[in-house]
Amino acid sequence: MTIEKSSPEELLAQFREKYEALAKENQELARKIKENESQALKLLGAIETLNYLNTEPEEESAETEE
Repeated sequence: MTIEKSSPEELLAQFREKYEALAKENQELARKIKENESQALKLLGAIETLNYLNTEPEEESAETEE
């Protein structure tokens, strides 16, 4: 097994590159999370609307039977 020795300048460049890549990835993931949250809220609204519409006729038919 060989161990490569890097100069401080090379290490600094590598670390900065990795840091910038991680920061960019975090920004992309944050954007994706916001997008997913928006879609989830829209779907939740649609689910609640459909649940309301599906339960409404049952309540109306119970009222008309009385």
